[in-house]
Amino acid sequence: MKEKIHLLDENTINRIAAGEVIERPLSIVKELVENAIDAGSDAITIEIKGGGSDLVRVTDNGSGIPHDEVRKAFLSHATSKIERAEDLFAIKSLGFRGEALSSIASVCQVELITKTKDEMTAIRYRVDGGEEVSFEEIGAPDGTTFVARNLFFHTPARRKFLRTAITEAGYITEFAEHLAICYPEISVKYVVNGSNRLVTTGNGNRIENIYKVFGRETAENILTVKAEGPHIRLLGYAAKPIVVKNNRDHEIFFVNGHEINDRILERAVEEAYRPYLMQHKFPFVILILDMDPSLLDINVHPRKSEVRFVEKTVLFEFIRKAVSEALSQTELINRAEEDEGKKEKYVSPASAPEPFETKRRDAIAYEESESIFETVKEEAEYIPVQQSFDMKVMRPENRPYFRLVGQVFDTYWIIEYRDRMYIVDQHAAHEKVMYERFVKEFKDRQVVSQYLNPALIVTLDGRQEVTLKKYMEAFNSMGFEIEHFEGAEYALRAVPSGFMQLENREIFEGLIDELSEETDTTDVSVIHDRLATMSCKAAVKGNTRLSTGEADELLTQLLSLENPYNCPHGRPTMIEYTQRDLEKRFKRIV
Repeated sequence: MKEKIHLLDENTINRIAAGEVIERPLSIVKELVENAIDAGSDAITIEIKGGGSDLVRVTDNGSGIPHDEVRKAFLSHATSKIERAEDLFAIKSLGFRGEALSSIASVCQVELITKTKDEMTAIRYRVDGGEEVSFEEIGAPDGTTFVARNLFFHTPARRKFLRTAITEAGYITEFAEHLAICYPEISVKYVVNGSNRLVTTGNGNRIENIYKVFGRETAENILTVKAEGPHIRLLGYAAKPIVVKNNRDHEIFFVNGHEINDRILERAVEEAYRPYLMQHKFPFVILILDMDPSLLDINVHPRKSEVRFVEKTVLFEFIRKAVSEALSQTELINRAEEDEGKKEKYVSPASAPEPFETKRRDAIAYEESESIFETVKEEAEYIPVQQSFDMKVMRPENRPYFRLVGQVFDTYWIIEYRDRMYIVDQHAAHEKVMYERFVKEFKDRQVVSQYLNPALIVTLDGRQEVTLKKYMEAFNSMGFEIEHFEGAEYALRAVPSGFMQLENREIFEGLIDELSEETDTTDVSVIHDRLATMSCKAAVKGNTRLSTGEADELLTQLLSLENPYNCPHGRPTMIEYTQRDLEKRFKRIV
């Protein structure tokens, strides 16, 4: 049977458009908040009930909508942000999707109250499922209040696809928290079922908002990341590796005011953190990028959560370098007290509270908890946080002040430095020394080859042979000498000095097998990663007693490294205890 083609009516078209833009309550909140920011608001209140399905109310103090443009704002593809197709590639505002208000109104019961500063009265406009209900003048302050009730009340089948109210509210909570961090100059109030969940001052202090959202430990361990390049500016915050996460949920990126998900930015950040974190662990980082709009296309995703960059390789290196520099300019030693989580306050013996003086103790704790806000100025956009370059202990010039105390469990060395004690894992330390020495020799083109006698003959299968040929130039530049012998056999005649374990056939073939998993690069850094494993196998093991002289030399070499804090796999090489830590544990101080 031949089917007829029908022209859809306007109401059906609006509901289809709404399906592209309005997926869940968060979609409504996001569209309305972006419009509020574009309207110049410096105070925004978000209120939800029932996870946003029952009620979303967004109130702002922005410029408002003129009386004669209220109805027009609800027409499909009506917008004040663009006029022609070319404008899509030079968008500087947040909200520009013309069907946003029309789509929201088609799936909700909507009420809009708006007033401009030049008009005496406000307009109260009500729309029910896309149909106008009322249009009247009322008294109201400057700005806009937008209320959306009963999401998908006309399409209950779509409402069934929403998650629980708690889950839907969680999405909006995360959005509100990230909004407060990206826009610290905007006072954000977020209310859930009548209770305040988040209130910020709008004083421009982003660290204060990070403290409120993510807690004291994160705020205390934040490093400032900043960089500028042609047509790009970066301000960000990267936590010390002590703040470690199990997934990428705390890798937060904003580009020209939009929060986005992007694999290039993720890879750049993780590459910068790679020397400091163990495998399958992820950093806490917030990056805020301002870019020339012509360098990206933000109109590639209905929710504007993805963008397309023009210069991907340049951007990757820009981000990686900026984050790496921030991490390399501060001490990253694991402190035993931080590992144990909860921090205790320090009270000198003279001021220690007597028993039952709980009010005094609580007051001291309260004053201390507020002190973090006093240490960060309002103009702290570009002031490094917790980056004291002159206080790095692990430097070669401090070597005379380190004293070896002894070895315990044939694995760990106890080292004293003034009022601090370090416990050094000899295996992790030696592993890092070997790896860094090889990388430095390679960069300085001073790689020394160590010849095998006799040569190691290996037989490679087809896939292994393709991989070897792909990386042959890289192998040669790193001190390997490999020749084709006959058939599928190859002769390994020399290996980099210090990696004699590669003369083991299984280890060398294992290296080739691991490289075969890399499909898109021939960069030597890939082999560096694999040699990290090799250095692990060559390093002195735990349960091995070193002489004092050997341990002393290992410490000297460790202090000479740019990053002595972690082995190539991200494990810590040392843990720090201060004299105060020990005195607290022995109750010498309270």
